[in-house]
Amino acid sequence: MLIFVRFLKINPGDTLNKNILRRGRLSNITEKKVMEYTTSLSFDRDIFESDILCDIAHTKMLMEKKIIPEEDARKIIEELIKILKEGIDALDLDPSLEDIHMVIENELIRRLGEDVAGKMHTGRSRNDQVATDIRLTLREKILLILKKLINLEKTLLSMAGKHVETLFVGYTHLQHAQPTTYGHHLLSYVSMLERDIHRLLDAYKRINISPLGCGAMATTGFNIDRKRTMELLGFDGLIENSMDGVSTRDFILEVMADLSILGTNLSKICEELILFSTYEFGVIELSDTYTSTSSIMPQKKNPDVAEIARAKLSTLNGNLVTVLTILKALPNTYNRDLQEVTPHLWNSVYTTLDTIEMVEEMIKTLKVNKNRMKELAEGNYSTATELADVLVRECNISFRTAHGIVGEAVRKSIEEKIDLAEAVEDVLRGYNLKLEREKIEKALDPMENVKVRKVIGGPAPEEVRRAIRSYYSRMEDYEKNVESKIEKIREVKDKLLKLNS
Repeated sequence: MLIFVRFLKINPGDTLNKNILRRGRLSNITEKKVMEYTTSLSFDRDIFESDILCDIAHTKMLMEKKIIPEEDARKIIEELIKILKEGIDALDLDPSLEDIHMVIENELIRRLGEDVAGKMHTGRSRNDQVATDIRLTLREKILLILKKLINLEKTLLSMAGKHVETLFVGYTHLQHAQPTTYGHHLLSYVSMLERDIHRLLDAYKRINISPLGCGAMATTGFNIDRKRTMELLGFDGLIENSMDGVSTRDFILEVMADLSILGTNLSKICEELILFSTYEFGVIELSDTYTSTSSIMPQKKNPDVAEIARAKLSTLNGNLVTVLTILKALPNTYNRDLQEVTPHLWNSVYTTLDTIEMVEEMIKTLKVNKNRMKELAEGNYSTATELADVLVRECNISFRTAHGIVGEAVRKSIEEKIDLAEAVEDVLRGYNLKLEREKIEKALDPMENVKVRKVIGGPAPEEVRRAIRSYYSRMEDYEKNVESKIEKIREVKDKLLKLNS
């Protein structure tokens, strides 16, 4: 090989490639800019640990099946454990090695020689290896997202419990709609985020299945045991078809779609934190920690963190569309295009993790202006719906008729600048109807409006308290589910990293 290289013409910018895969079919000379353009090392850090765990599991299986000698297998596993402990930054991350798989194999060969280290890749391809690595890494990140989501839910529930009787007004079209409580409002966040928990837990089932052993696309002639590596790595099942096993990234699409939906929900929370903290609403105040001031206007308190979060969350949608576009027209099995999927996946994962934390802290440190909330709930005719309902019950008329009567009374109140109760009495006389003033005023009382809405999911204090207890109970179940999965992964790692296990 060295003799051959001496007679090769090396142009400026060319370099000797360290990748042992090139020494056969291809020239060992590569242009540096090509290597830098095609390498995945800059984003392979996320799968470094997973790649070594995958190597160890595969090597153990090869040893147990007597495909490679036990002595060689133990040496390989021992060095892999050392490489993991030393960390990725101790390795030669030369872009000519293309990816983390070749970096690790290259380091093993340097330490043990090719006759020993070269046996590790028996019966395997980088295609099934990377598909396995991504799943191993992603399942842990999903569990971390779930833990943070559950913590956010608990923070929202705790705050909702403090505001079960804090009057607030609900909005439709950003116009006053009906009285509610701030506790009920906060539970709307809990409800939508619970669905995000459901989606991610469900996606976990399709992440945690093993493609290892699928080979390049048609498995292998070696008598490997795919179920054994599945067990060693803590997967719950196998992708049986080898072509699908190496090519599918639909589990990534599913996760990214779930994160995009979660991001939309988080963005809604951020938008309301921004909106409700304005002078015009004035119902909440964000902590100084999560705001900034103006470089020229000294009075300003800007909701910068919520605004940045709102913007960052939009990138989840862009990442999803990018990956959908990459995958849209790829032919079956492995294509190098797939390499460009994971940077967008990890970007979405980290953006989500960071933003959940920011949202939780903003809510945890929020100041609530109860007086302003009550003022808004008592103004602008938000109790009109209950007044129409009372007319239906007391005057034995249809709701549509009652709707028209109250609408007419509201218009009269606005135009003549009179109290709504007085306006209602005037309008009712025109319809030959009568309702006691006491019942009218009770219907126009915002807290009475809230108290009568005891239907499941309503704002009545006792219903909100029941809902909070129910949500807490479910959060405990989700937490146990997540912790059991984390513990299983922890046990898998402990076993894999014990040489004699």
